[in-house]
Amino acid sequence: MTRPGALFDTVKTVFFGALGVRRRVDHDRETVQVKPVQIIAVGLLAALLFVLTLIAIVRWVVAG
Repeated sequence: MTRPGALFDTVKTVFFGALGVRRRVDHDRETVQVKPVQIIAVGLLAALLFVLTLIAIVRWVVAG
């Protein structure tokens, strides 16, 4: 059973990992073990949202 907030912890882990600013202290202090499947799923979703955002910005700039 996952505890409430586990999704937020996974999203936070992926976000800071993508930026490259995750500190060792934060990693050690993490109260829930994030599963690799969760990291992959959230990472793919984040990448998809990033690409769709870039496409929307380019279409907006080209149309204007």
